[in-house]
Amino acid sequence: MKQLIVFIITACLFLSQFSQAETSQQSDKIDTQPFILGDTLTWDSKILQQPRTINVYLPQSYRSSDKKYPVIYLLDGSADEDFIHIAGLVQFGSFSWINMIPESIVVGIANVDRKHDFTFPTSNEKDLKDFPTTGGSAQFIQFLEQELQPLVAKTYRITEEKTVIGQSLGGLLATEILFKYPHLFNHYLIVSPSMWWDDESLLQETPKRLVNNQSVFIAVGKEGEVMEQGAKKLADKLKQIQPAVNRLKFQYFEQLDHGDTLHLAAYEGLAFLYAQATD
Repeated sequence: MKQLIVFIITACLFLSQFSQAETSQQSDKIDTQPFILGDTLTWDSKILQQPRTINVYLPQSYRSSDKKYPVIYLLDGSADEDFIHIAGLVQFGSFSWINMIPESIVVGIANVDRKHDFTFPTSNEKDLKDFPTTGGSAQFIQFLEQELQPLVAKTYRITEEKTVIGQSLGGLLATEILFKYPHLFNHYLIVSPSMWWDDESLLQETPKRLVNNQSVFIAVGKEGEVMEQGAKKLADKLKQIQPAVNRLKFQYFEQLDHGDTLHLAAYEGLAFLYAQATD
């Protein structure tokens, strides 16, 4: 009988401790949910003949309103490239108490082979050695105009206002678009453009005339004479051939280098490009 009482007491203590532990575990349970920044769209591009992906940041008000939004197209827009920090700048700049830029959609174009997509053919032997897949920019620009922009217009509520952001080889591509197909974007944010490509041949071309509502921001950091002079030559060329009505700004970030110029340049560039829209 004594042994039975001891067993019952022991069992009760065990069950009590188990119940307390279970209650403690339940009270400590944390509900976790994925943090979703936007949409990711993947499809088979007919023009590029390969799968392509875009990351899309939508303003907070997008789901609760029927308004239309400007679009900012970001080259090098993969999740592990520039999409997250540029989307953050756009969100910050569109806060009502900041009012730097209007609420905007960001379309980050994920890379497959940027050395191919962002460069036109070159006759420079070093370029060809360092960039063996080079020369696909014409096809990529066709993809932007005939496939990507219509897809974005079909999928989201957008205005006609479009901006492109490109850095380094992406800056070279943005400059090629500006020179040859300026109608594709209203605003050009060009950072550290690789104007040295093909012995600066793009700088020898005569750009098509911009229209009155377009603006261009060019920036470069302390990146060495080749990069700095290339960006400065681009700004000077545009100043010489474009009418005064077009808004153009060149900014030199002497405290930054090629690796970290983009973030601050994007902040300053967006503020400049959208200054009239938020006045």
